[in-house]
Amino acid sequence: MNRRIQLLSILFLGISPFAFSQIKEEKLILNKKREPEVKKIEKKKTSVETIKNYPPEEKSQNPVQYTITDVPAVSDFKTSTIQGEDVTPKFDGNAQNNYFQFGMGNYGKILADANISTTLENKIEVGADVHVLSTQGLKKEYAWDSKQSSASLGAFLNAYGDKGKFNINAEYGLDNYNYYGIYALEPAADVDLKQKTNQFKVNGYYDFYSNEILNDVRVKSSFLKDHFDAQENQVSILANLSKHAVEIGKSDIVLNADLGVGLETVRTDFAIRDKNSSNFFNTGLTPKVTFAKGESYLTLGSSFAFLNGKHSNGLMEEQMKSNKTYWFPQAEFQFAASKEFKFYGGVDGGLKLNTYGDLLQQNPFILSDQMLRPTETKYHFYVGLRGDFDEMIKYDFSAGFGKMRDIMFFKANDLFNYDVIERSAYNFANTFSAIYDDGNVSDIKGSIQYFPLENLILDGEVLFRKYDLKNYENIYNAPLISAGIGAKYTMLDKKLLLGFKGIFASDRTTNSYALEAIQTTPNIIYQSTEDTNDKVGGYADLNLSAEYKIHKNFSIFALGNNLLSSKYQTYKGYKVLGAQVLGGVKITF
Repeated sequence: MNRRIQLLSILFLGISPFAFSQIKEEKLILNKKREPEVKKIEKKKTSVETIKNYPPEEKSQNPVQYTITDVPAVSDFKTSTIQGEDVTPKFDGNAQNNYFQFGMGNYGKILADANISTTLENKIEVGADVHVLSTQGLKKEYAWDSKQSSASLGAFLNAYGDKGKFNINAEYGLDNYNYYGIYALEPAADVDLKQKTNQFKVNGYYDFYSNEILNDVRVKSSFLKDHFDAQENQVSILANLSKHAVEIGKSDIVLNADLGVGLETVRTDFAIRDKNSSNFFNTGLTPKVTFAKGESYLTLGSSFAFLNGKHSNGLMEEQMKSNKTYWFPQAEFQFAASKEFKFYGGVDGGLKLNTYGDLLQQNPFILSDQMLRPTETKYHFYVGLRGDFDEMIKYDFSAGFGKMRDIMFFKANDLFNYDVIERSAYNFANTFSAIYDDGNVSDIKGSIQYFPLENLILDGEVLFRKYDLKNYENIYNAPLISAGIGAKYTMLDKKLLLGFKGIFASDRTTNSYALEAIQTTPNIIYQSTEDTNDKVGGYADLNLSAEYKIHKNFSIFALGNNLLSSKYQTYKGYKVLGAQVLGGVKITF
């Protein structure tokens, strides 16, 4: 009987993922008895977080609301994109807190990964995390260099006191890669295409167990520099004030009052081309009140932003200055007809400062000289349905419509100089720049988790997002539909862990350039023709992983990436690695 169940589970693992779909950038997490893969999940609190093993009970009695959000992965492995994402599930259990692993694969891929932590006296926990990944790139596709390496080194400290917990972490990250996506020229094999970024982050967080007035305080800082001497410094402070669990008469209605106060400053200076420089100082206030009864609630609030901005470049005689005040609506309701059906809806908006560091996370092949503007979501209405069927199926589906100003997306750059002998690394029509436009956005998204067996977890998500822009006919380099499916299966008394992840995207519109030599002596001089309706094809990227515990402290693993060997592009000219196999060992202690 057990063998039949195992065979059925394996068959289920191979077939069931294709019945669901999932948003690539976002993942849903809900209360559950069994633990799904949650490495890309971050908790967003409308009230407070329950701290296990740490009273007082005021904290544990306040519900925690979860929302869909995007959190960069602390990766074990990477997908087929040279700048990839973590697709590998992990064994549950504290044994994973301290480990070292090493692996090698084709394309010259090398992985080294370690995490170490220990608890000292007075409930103080200290630890470190190290991650190194490198690949030789696409030597058979490009005559020039496409290799890449990345490394991160982090340290953290957690302290638990009588009134709250404190966390501080520091991280240094290095990305060393090339602008290899050249599609309109045939440069020499030894051409210099190097780009490199260094970023140092320090974050601090203090969370009070009780919600009396001061709830938590967060401080974040980032310092970035790249190969072309661009520099960016960013600091933000956020304090949450709150008064929760105020009973209103005998109606069983509970009142929660919150006020978020935030400060953020960003200074960015570029040293090439137009030498853009920007300096933003943003102050934000977010008051809100929540009336809750059981799992139903109504939240009413507002968001205010006070932005001071300065901008200059090498072409401007004077610095441009601006001061502006923004107001955004904030409201949400949920009607819990039952645990299976919870109807919700609301409206929100906000101001997002687009930083050079954020742009590099989305597109590492951007030019090291950008005009930075904040993106304003004037309003975004949404309605949805979510629920939980007996801890077996959990889902969340919603649709929304919003109006935005200065929507940021990426356009391909032309040659910057048409008649030079030696070209800079970014002067091969191989980089991108941020552009902005006003418009409307419509979105439909869904996320689902399914637990058919105790040792099998299936999940899926899908996102449909359409932009109607004021000046551009199409938004560039953004798919209309993106989706993902995943599975995690343990067997052989939890010694074997199998994982599956599929990532899908539809075609993307982009602009591109065709170059023609109109003079060959003494220098080659080009003229260019722009195509504003070029297409970058969609893709299906399938990934499998396996880890087998030979001993409680020793295991072997294997990962297959892009198993269909899809020759797709992340951006115009930037092909990804083909089918990859990586294997290695892991030691836990």
